[in-house]
Amino acid sequence: MNRARALWRRVPAPVVDLVLVTVAAVEVWLNLWDDTRFGVALATLGCAALIFRRRFPLGVFVLTLPIALTQPVAVAPLVALFTLAERSRNRPLLAVCVALTAVANSTPWPLAGLTEVGRTMTLVTFVYSLATAGAPVLFAQLLQAHRDLARRLSEIEEAREHERALHAQAVLARERAQLAREMHDVVSHQVGLIAVRAGALQVATNDADAKDAARTIRSLSVTTLDELRTMVTLLRASGGHATELTPQPTLADLRKLVESSGTQVELSGALPASVGTPAQRALYRTVQEALTNVRKHAPGATACVELWQDGDDVGVTVTNTAPTRPSLPLPGSQQGLVGLRERAEILHGALDAGPTAEGGYRVRLRIPLDAD
Repeated sequence: MNRARALWRRVPAPVVDLVLVTVAAVEVWLNLWDDTRFGVALATLGCAALIFRRRFPLGVFVLTLPIALTQPVAVAPLVALFTLAERSRNRPLLAVCVALTAVANSTPWPLAGLTEVGRTMTLVTFVYSLATAGAPVLFAQLLQAHRDLARRLSEIEEAREHERALHAQAVLARERAQLAREMHDVVSHQVGLIAVRAGALQVATNDADAKDAARTIRSLSVTTLDELRTMVTLLRASGGHATELTPQPTLADLRKLVESSGTQVELSGALPASVGTPAQRALYRTVQEALTNVRKHAPGATACVELWQDGDDVGVTVTNTAPTRPSLPLPGSQQGLVGLRERAEILHGALDAGPTAEGGYRVRLRIPLDAD
C-alpha cells in the first residue's frame, strides 16, 4: 500500500489532470445525449475546466454542473466535487454542492420531459445521485483527515524530541552546576591554600633555592586559580552564549610558561606566524602537560623544548633527562597524554610519547600547519 502510494505521488500533477480530462471527454463522447451545439459546448467547457481544478476547485465544480444536467455522465462532476472536498473545510458548502450535483443528475433534460419521467422515478434517481455524489466527498474528507492526523503526529513527535532535548539540557546544566560547585568549593579552596602557604614559605625562608621554589609554586597556584575560575564560569553558563571566555594561550605565552615551570628548560626553534590558533593552543597544551609531568615524575631533570617545521607540518618536541632523585607519589588521572592525543587527532595530527634510551622521556607532537 505504501509503495503504491509512493509511486502515485511520483506522477506529475499535469499528467494526472490530462488523464482525467481525457477520461471525462471519452465518457461524454460515448454517452452524448444532448448533441446540440449548446450541449456540446457545455460538455467541452466542463471537461476542459478540469485542468484548473487544483487552483480553482469551486469554479471548476460550477462549470461541470451543466454536464451533469445535460449529459448522462459522472466523471467530470465527481472529479470536480472530489477536488473541492479535498481542499475545503467548509462542510455546509460541501453539503450544498452534493445536493446540487444530485439535483443536476436527477433532473430530466430537457426540462419539458419532467412530467414524462414521473415524480417517483425522479425521487429514486435523486436519492441514487445523492449517494453517488456523497461518496467522493466522504473519501476526500477521509484523505484530508488522514493528512491532518499525519501532520499532527509529526508535530507531536517534534514536540517530544524538543522536550527530550530540553530535559537533556536540564540534566546537563545540573551536572555542570554541581561540578562547578565542587571545583569552586573544594579544588579552588585547596589551590588557594597552596598559594598562601607558598607565599608564607617564600617570605619566611632564607634559602635561595627554597625561596625560588616557593615563588614558582605560588605563581603556578595563582595561574591555576585563574584557570579554575574561568572553568567554573564556563560550567555555570550551561552552554549559554553570553559567557565571555578569557583569551586562550598561544605560542606567545610559551616562554612565560617555560620560565614559570619550576624546571630548568631550554626553549629553541621558532614557528611561522601563519600557524592557526587551534594549532598554537595544541602546541602550548602539549608543552604544558609535558613540563608538568617532568615536575611530577622526574625531579631534578632538565628539559628541552624544540619548536620545528617539517614541510607542511609543524610540531614541538619536549625531551627531559633522567631524574636525579626519587619522585614523590603524587596522584594522577593518567589522562593527560590521552587528552593530548585526542586533541592531536582532532587537528589531523599525531602525538608520540615514550621513554628515551638515556632514561628520560620524550613527547613529540606533529600537526598540519593549516590545522583549524
